[in-house]
Amino acid sequence: MTLTVGQFVGKSLKEYGVPYVVGLPGHGNWSLLDAFNDPASKIPFIQVMHEQSAAHLADAFYRVTGQPICACTSIGPGATNTVIGMATASCDSTAFLLITGSAATHMRGHGVMQELDRYRAPDFPAVASAVSKRNFDVIHADMTPFVMHRAFNAMLTGRPGPVHVEIPLDVQVQQTDIDVQDLRKRLPAGRPRTESKAIDQAIALLLEAQRPCIVVGGGAISANASPELTKLAEALAIPVVFTWNGKGALAEDNRMCAGTVGWPGSLPGNDTAANADVLMSVGCRFTDWSASSYRKGSAFSVPPSKLIHVDIDPHEIGKNYETECGLVGDIKLVLEDILAGISEDQARRARDGRAAYLDRIDRLKAEWERTLEARRAYERVPTSMLRALRALRNVLPRDGIVTVGSGHPQSSTKQAFPVYEPRTHITSGSFSSMGFAVPAAIGAKLARPDTPVVCIVGDGDFMMSIQELAVCAMYDIPVVFLVLNNSGYVSIRDGQDGLLGRNIGSEFNRHAGNKEAWSVDFPAMARSFGFEMCTRIAETADLEPAIRRALDSRAPALIEVPITRDVSVSAAEVVGWWDFPLVPTAPEEPAQDYPLGLAAEQHQGRDTSKVDVVRAAGAVG
Repeated sequence: MTLTVGQFVGKSLKEYGVPYVVGLPGHGNWSLLDAFNDPASKIPFIQVMHEQSAAHLADAFYRVTGQPICACTSIGPGATNTVIGMATASCDSTAFLLITGSAATHMRGHGVMQELDRYRAPDFPAVASAVSKRNFDVIHADMTPFVMHRAFNAMLTGRPGPVHVEIPLDVQVQQTDIDVQDLRKRLPAGRPRTESKAIDQAIALLLEAQRPCIVVGGGAISANASPELTKLAEALAIPVVFTWNGKGALAEDNRMCAGTVGWPGSLPGNDTAANADVLMSVGCRFTDWSASSYRKGSAFSVPPSKLIHVDIDPHEIGKNYETECGLVGDIKLVLEDILAGISEDQARRARDGRAAYLDRIDRLKAEWERTLEARRAYERVPTSMLRALRALRNVLPRDGIVTVGSGHPQSSTKQAFPVYEPRTHITSGSFSSMGFAVPAAIGAKLARPDTPVVCIVGDGDFMMSIQELAVCAMYDIPVVFLVLNNSGYVSIRDGQDGLLGRNIGSEFNRHAGNKEAWSVDFPAMARSFGFEMCTRIAETADLEPAIRRALDSRAPALIEVPITRDVSVSAAEVVGWWDFPLVPTAPEEPAQDYPLGLAAEQHQGRDTSKVDVVRAAGAVG
C-alpha cells in the first residue's frame, strides 16, 4: 500500500498503540493532521489551546500509563512553544513523541515564514536537542518507517525521555510503499540486569545495616517496581523515604513509609535518611531539593552513610554522592534479584533486629503529624492549603489521581497529602514548570477515564494554562480543578522574605490603588468556559461536600479555595535546607547559617567528617 508520510504516521501511531494525537494545527503540520481524517490513518486528535499544554498533556498520559502518545505542532512558534514541556519530561525522565513541521526541503535556509535558520537550516532541532532524548529530521518519505520505530525504541527502552521528529512540508505529502514495521521485532526482548556480584554486595550491606533506609525516586515508578519495593521494605523492615516523583511508590499508610525527604521534606523522612548507616537509592538522581542541597545531616549524610545506588542510567551512579555499591539495571529486576538472594531466616533476623529502630521512627512520625495538625485543622477562611488537602484526601478514592502545580501546592501536597498507589501523584518535579498541572490533569483523565482526577493548583500557576479549560468543555473531560488561591506567587514571596528580608513582584495586589490583594473571579471565569459546577468556598465545612459534588457530577468542575498569606500556617512546614546565595542585606539568621551549610555540602567530594552539622539558631530552611 502506498501512503503519504502523513498517512503513514497515523497508521504507525495506531499500530503502536497510541490512542490520541494532541496539539494545534498550523500551516506547518496541516498536511500531517489532514491524514488523520483518512480511514487508513484515522486517529483521534485532541485540540489544545497552547502547544506547551500539548506537551504536558502527553507527558502526563505517559506518567499514568507508561505508554507514550504523540503531540503534533506546527513550525516556528508552534514548535518552540513545546520546549518547556519537553524540558519537563526530560528532567523527570518521562516520554512522549513530539512531531513538528518544518520548512520544505527546497525552501530551507531562505527565511520562509516562521523558520529558524540563523545558524543552520533548520535550527529548531538544535533547540530541541537539549530537552529531548533523540532527534530525527525526516528528509525523505522512505525514512519515515525507520524513524517511527526508532523513536518508539528510544522512548520505551532505558531511561525514558521525549523524542522529537521534524518533518518538512514537502516530505509530509511525499509517498512511500514501505509498510509499518512490527514494533515487537524492533524492541529488545529483555531488560538490563545487573551482575550477581553487585547484587550479593548490596544484600550483605542491607542485612548488616542497623539503620537502613531506602530513598525512592520516580525511576521506581517508571519501572513498575512498587510491588518489589514494598516486599523488600516489609521483608527486611527498612523504612522508605521518597522524592517528588517517588511519591506513591509505597503506600503512605504502610508502616515502612517514613515520609518525604529533602527541601521541603518531613522531619521523620529527613531524620531517617540523614542518620542511616546504609542508604539504598532506587531510581533517584539526588537533585538538590531532594538532597537539601547536599548539606550533610539535613537530608542525607553520604558519608558516613554507605550508599547502594540503583539506576537504569549509569550516568547517575556516583554523580552527586560516592557509592559503596552501584547497580546499573532495570529497577524491578534488581529488586527481584535482591529478594531472591535473601532467605526467610535472614529476613526474620533483620526484622527482629530493627524493632527498636522502627519504634523510634513511629514516634517521629507521630510527632510530625502533631506538628502538621495546626495547619491541617486551620478553620478560618481564607484557610490553609493543608486544610484543603485534608478535605480532598477524605473524599478522593485511594486510586484517585492528583496532578499538582508548582509552588506551595506542590510542596504542600508532597509533604502532607498521602498517596497510596503508584502513578496517582503527577507533578513536575525537577523542572517544577508552572502551567503543567492543568494540561497534565487532562492527560491523566484521558489516560484513565474511569478514575477521578483532581488538579491541585495555585492561582498563579493556574493562570499560566487557564485557557485549557476550553479543552475540558469542548471534549467533556470531567476534571475537578481545586484552585488554592492566595493571590500571588506566594512561595516565591515567602522565599524572598525569608532569605532576602523583603519581596517584589510576587503578590497580586492592586498596585496602582490601595494595595489590597487582587484576584480573578475563578468561578465566574469557569462558567464563561461552560462549566456548570463552579463554587468558591466560604466556610471550611463546605470543603468536603463541594469536592464530593464536583466528583459526583462527572463533569468539568472548579472549586476555588481562598488561602491565607499567613506564612505560619498557609502551606508546608519548612524542613530541609536550600543553598541560596544571599545578598549582603539578608536577614541575620540565614546569613549566619549559609556559610555553615556551604561547608557541609557533600556533592563536590569535600571532606565533611569534622563539619558541625548544627544550624544557626532561627535559620530559614
